Amino acid sequence: MKIIWAPWRIKYILGKKEGCIFCDKIKENKDRENYILLRGENVFVILNTFPYSNGHLMVAPYKHVPDLDGLEKDVLTEMMGLVKTCTQILKKALNPEGFNIGANLGKVAGAGVEGHIHIHIVPRWEGDTSFISTVGETKIIPESLDDTYGKLLSAL
Repeated sequence: MKIIWAPWRIKYILGKKEGCIFCDKIKENKDRENYILLRGENVFVILNTFPYSNGHLMVAPYKHVPDLDGLEKDVLTEMMGLVKTCTQILKKALNPEGFNIGANLGKVAGAGVEGHIHIHIVPRWEGDTSFISTVGETKIIPESLDDTYGKLLSAL
């Protein structure tokens, strides 16, 4: 058996679990430092700091709710509109060949932040490592978060 070391995972595994990362970051008003790409009326877009792939974005409402039932129709509509905007920005900035888009509702479904609903937009390329990070604790991110954030910001 081969062992592939993934030391960056320990920060996530042992990281602070109290509070809500989405609520905390949105209140700080440090968009660049927190990789917040866009703020809408009811929702915002943030770059995932533990991405599955380069450019992995998340769309989350300002309202702290665990699932779709807690959101009004206008918030849901705005969320999906920003998901579409995210795919357009990613196409322009990173030229992916496809996307995985979805939400993990509840711990058993794989939610890392189960109390605050969010939608993942994961850009994909032929030959990328897919979801090996989920099953093999391994990932290849070819670019720094700062560089990716800059590209996405210029694509707005």
